[in-house]
Amino acid sequence: MLSTIVLDNLRHEFPDAKIDYLVEIPSRDGLVGLDSVNEVLIFDRKDLRRKVELILKIRKTKYDLIFDFFANPSTALVTFLSGARYRAGFPYRGRRYAYNLFGPAERGKFHSAQLHLETLNMSGLTSSLNKLKFYISPAAKSFADRYFNENFSDDDFVVGICPGGGWASKRCDPEKFAEIARELINRFRVKILILWGRSDEEDAKEIDRLLHNESYLAPDTSLQELAALISKVKVIIANDSGPMHISTAIGTPVLSLHGPTSPYMQGPFGEGHEWIRLNGLDCIECNLLVCPRNHECFRDLPVERVIEKFEILLSKNNLRRNT
Repeated sequence: MLSTIVLDNLRHEFPDAKIDYLVEIPSRDGLVGLDSVNEVLIFDRKDLRRKVELILKIRKTKYDLIFDFFANPSTALVTFLSGARYRAGFPYRGRRYAYNLFGPAERGKFHSAQLHLETLNMSGLTSSLNKLKFYISPAAKSFADRYFNENFSDDDFVVGICPGGGWASKRCDPEKFAEIARELINRFRVKILILWGRSDEEDAKEIDRLLHNESYLAPDTSLQELAALISKVKVIIANDSGPMHISTAIGTPVLSLHGPTSPYMQGPFGEGHEWIRLNGLDCIECNLLVCPRNHECFRDLPVERVIEKFEILLSKNNLRRNT
């Protein structure tokens, strides 16, 4: 998701180039259909046969320039064996051999999206365009339109809540999400739409239960349909997660909740968003996958501070409040 920030820059620099993307399967749907992408290749780290077939295909294509923004040992090897004249990546230990152009060596200095622009800049390429990309198909848009027409009126101010997160420690507790949602309903008369993926279903249903049927639980969706629903709401409140970054890419204002991860590195990218965390906590930004304590970074987060950030978000995006 965050690497799509390079697309407008590359297309500006090389207007007639063939630009292909190599991603793992979950990322495919947001790229297929983008005007700036010619072909999406699938990377399967666990299947040796497919990995060999992929390397052979890449060598046959004879790319002139490859950017390895993942820069793990497997993608470094693929880049090294590609036969490309120019190979850009990060000079991390055990991977430097694969590249002859380099992005920043420092980890934790740049936001993850900005890191990609810095790599373009260090490679002598345009890096001034900073829009993330995510493709939403017409079918997904129609699905979202139908759902909103069936459940909401044009006057409804719909706020989306995304309880997902790749790690257990990144997911705000359902009780806190419900507390935040309840305050938004009472103060602003918003409608709450709970958006979820398969791994978030239990938390989503618990938030819905705690709100006593005063919320809307989105149906089971594909990634495309989820993105289309996100595009219809006024604001998204989310953990550090894929849906949070999808929201920024499609232009839905985000208020993100952070605990173990850095909002400066992984927060919503762009001026139209806000984030919040409990800065005074001694274990904040621990980067642990599972919390060894009591999840105080979320459980102790004052709802009033979240509401203050919500109001700032509304103001900076000129959004009407139903007070």
